[in-house]
Amino acid sequence: MLTNYFKIAIAVLKRRRFFTFISLFGISFTLTIIIVLASFLNHLFSPSYPDVNRERELYVLDIKLTSDKGYMYKGQMSYHYFDQYISKLKTPSKIAMASEPKSTNAYVNTKKIIINVKYTNDQFWEVFQYDFLEGKPYSKQQITSGEKLIVISEDTRTAYFGEEENVVGKYLETDNVQYRVAGVVKSVPKTLRYNFADAYLPYTEAKVNHASKGYEGIFYATLLADSKEDIPAIQDEYQQMVSKVQLNNDYNNIQSFADSYVTLFTRQSMGNSSDSDDSGALKTFTIAGILFFLFLLLPTLNLVNINISRISERASEIGVRKAFGASSKVLVVQFMIENMILTLIGGIIGVVLSLVIISIFNNSNIVDNLHLSVDVTVLLYSLLACLVFGFLSGVYPAWRMSKLDVVTSLRA
Repeated sequence: MLTNYFKIAIAVLKRRRFFTFISLFGISFTLTIIIVLASFLNHLFSPSYPDVNRERELYVLDIKLTSDKGYMYKGQMSYHYFDQYISKLKTPSKIAMASEPKSTNAYVNTKKIIINVKYTNDQFWEVFQYDFLEGKPYSKQQITSGEKLIVISEDTRTAYFGEEENVVGKYLETDNVQYRVAGVVKSVPKTLRYNFADAYLPYTEAKVNHASKGYEGIFYATLLADSKEDIPAIQDEYQQMVSKVQLNNDYNNIQSFADSYVTLFTRQSMGNSSDSDDSGALKTFTIAGILFFLFLLLPTLNLVNINISRISERASEIGVRKAFGASSKVLVVQFMIENMILTLIGGIIGVVLSLVIISIFNNSNIVDNLHLSVDVTVLLYSLLACLVFGFLSGVYPAWRMSKLDVVTSLRA
C-alpha cells in the first residue's frame, strides 16, 4: 500500500514540476535555516570544550548594589567580594574566578598584535577543562609568590612565535611586562564568552586595587558542583551568603544570583535582575516558540495553497475513485501520505543543504576556531519539524478533498 502511495506521490510531483519546485524550495530552505540555527544554539548552550562541566556549573556574573539615596551599581565583582564571600562557600567543589577578556598590545618585529587577556585564579583551570598542548597552568603557589607567568592559546603561539613549538619557558611581552610562558592551550572561539581569551594571566596581574574593600570590580565566578543534584543547595547557600554581606554607607541593598548557563542568558535578556524567581526563562522560551511558529507558518500556508491547487487539478481523479467506492477516509489518508512524502523529500534536501552550508562556514573561518556540527539530537528534531510541517500543511487540503462531490468532480 505504501509503495503504491509513494509511486502515486512521485507521479503527482512530476506532473506540475514548477509547483513541486516551489514546495520543495520552501520546505528545504525553512529546514536548512532551522538546522543551521539549531547547530549554532547547540554550540552556545551545550557542554563543549573547554566548558565540558556546564551542567554542573553555576555562574555569578554580576552584583547589583542600590541605596535609598539613588546610588546604584550593576556590574562585576571585586576581588574583595570574591575572597571574603564567594570563596568561603562550602557546597561547591571548585570555585573559579575570571575577568572578561581585555585587549592588550604585543609587538613582534615592530608588528602589533592585539592579545585578549583574561585574568583568572588557579581553580579556573580545574573548573574548565582546557586542552594543554604544551606545559601546564599556573598554580596557587605561583600566583601567591608573584611569578610572571602566562598561558597562551595556540593561535597566540603562532602569531607571536611563528610556527615554532616548545615555547614553554620562553617570554612574551605585553603591556610592557615580560611574562614566561607556562603553557599553551587549544584555542577557544569568541562565541564562548566565559572561556575565550588569547592569553590567561594570574588575577594578581590585573591593574586593579586588590586591597580595596569595595565590591565593584572586574571579576565573575563559576561554581562547580560535584553533581547536578547539588545545584539547588549551592544556590540556597549563595543566597544566604548574599543576605549576610556587609555593605558600606553608600549602599543598603545587594542582589546577586548563582545561575545556570541558560538561566544566565534568559535573566540578562528577559528576566528581572531584582527577583530570584523571575529568571526570564518563561518569557524567553515563549517568545522563541512564537517566533518559531510564525517562521513555520509562512511556508506552511504557501504549501497549503499549492496543495489546494493540486486538489483542484485532480478533481476528476478523485471523482472516479469515489465512484468506484473509495471512501473519503481512504482519500484523505492517501493525500496526507503523499504530502508527508513531499515534505520528507524536502527535508532530506534541507539536511543536505545545511550540511553543505555548515561545512562552508567551518572552512571559511568567519569566526576563528568555531566549528558547528549537526548531532543526532538536531537531526531528530529536524525530522520531527519536517513531519509536523507536512501534517499541518496537509490537514486542510485533505479535508477539502474529502468534501468534493462525485458528480461535480466528474464534470471537472
